[in-house]
Amino acid sequence: MTTLRFEDGTVHVAAAESLPADIDLPGAASDPRSGGFRAPAMRYAEIRDALDEAGVEYDDRIADDAPSLSLSTTYDLREYQQAALDAWLDADSRGVVELPTGAGKTVLAVAAIAHHSVPTLVVVPTIDLQDQWIRELETEFDVPVGRFGGGEQRQETITVSTYDSAFLRADDVGGDFGLVVFDEVHHLGGEGFRDIPRFLTAPARLGLTATFERPDGAHEHVESLVGPRVYHLDVDDLAGDHLADYEIRRVEVELTADERDTYEAAQETFVNYLRTSGLSMNSGSDYQKLVMRSGTDPRAREALLAKQRARDVMMNSDAKVDKLGRLLDRHRDDRVIIFTASTDLVYTIAQRFLVPPITSETGTKERREILSRFRDGTYDTVVAANVLDEGVDVPDANVAILLSGSGSEREFTQRLGRVLRPKTDRPNAILYELVSVETAEERVADRRR
Repeated sequence: MTTLRFEDGTVHVAAAESLPADIDLPGAASDPRSGGFRAPAMRYAEIRDALDEAGVEYDDRIADDAPSLSLSTTYDLREYQQAALDAWLDADSRGVVELPTGAGKTVLAVAAIAHHSVPTLVVVPTIDLQDQWIRELETEFDVPVGRFGGGEQRQETITVSTYDSAFLRADDVGGDFGLVVFDEVHHLGGEGFRDIPRFLTAPARLGLTATFERPDGAHEHVESLVGPRVYHLDVDDLAGDHLADYEIRRVEVELTADERDTYEAAQETFVNYLRTSGLSMNSGSDYQKLVMRSGTDPRAREALLAKQRARDVMMNSDAKVDKLGRLLDRHRDDRVIIFTASTDLVYTIAQRFLVPPITSETGTKERREILSRFRDGTYDTVVAANVLDEGVDVPDANVAILLSGSGSEREFTQRLGRVLRPKTDRPNAILYELVSVETAEERVADRRR
């Protein structure tokens, strides 16, 4: 009899002599060593369907060896969460759900896990999110939850893994799960992480994100590995009803005379180089070319350093820090998160306004302590450099102040989401963008909006 087995990230179809000569096994290639066929693990469901359609009897060692679960959830899904779950189920339990931060994507996933009640792998980008998911799953299902990552490699019928650990373990355990949930699924757009879903047999695949489309087009790979976007709501769809109402206020600030002179001189050096370089800087690849050229071309290096000087001036101007002080006075009774793209500026703000800083240099224990104190009200303000955008369990705030950032729509959406929590009696959410006028930052701000 034909047998299906999981082996090293593949589905092995044994006893090929019992198969019809004209059968089409999706993604499978002849395996001369075994006399059978072998396909990427992700084609398991398609191969099983092909065998069923051809009337071939087979011994499924992948599904038959899976333990049975009986899971239930006490969550009462909101209307849009139920609609998202239904859309995913209607798509054969494959696809991506795009909902804004704070809309309860974890709740949706818990409902999907309970619905299928099969061994499940949840993949997340950070240890903080891993801890958060494990707490949630253990509380809701009252079952042991395994962990791949954070110094531990313990597998259970429900297991939460970081992307890094899943990349290392998928070819070994990829046949053990019937459902995989990818939190922040846009990470699968990265070349290396794409092997994770390829090595998994899980027929049911759920991707969760607040920002599905990537500027590099890599979300198309996500569609082929997890499924298409099956449900989408943005911030405006939920604000006022399920999420806090919000407003975005752009605050324009002027450079000082000295800052203006420095900025204009640096910009002139950079632009003059572009005129003769053949680079337009309309894409990230042009910037990478400039960086590569700077290693051997003194003019390219001078242009790169000039671009950095101009960026530092416009993003870290004195007027921004002064305006920040006035905003903090205005919102002394609110919970405020300050975002910057500069670690140096974080420490400047921390010293001047006596607020706790969080950067990539902040240890995990210290960061958790700061956020814990922010959560319990000991601190009412924190300042961070590019480390609270995703993958960190951030306490509720209602004011965000964006001093500097990239033109990424994803980054902007994540930061807005930090103050767009479920609607309560608190004041409406506000996001301030501080923008240096008559600089490239105006175009950056327009692009991310």
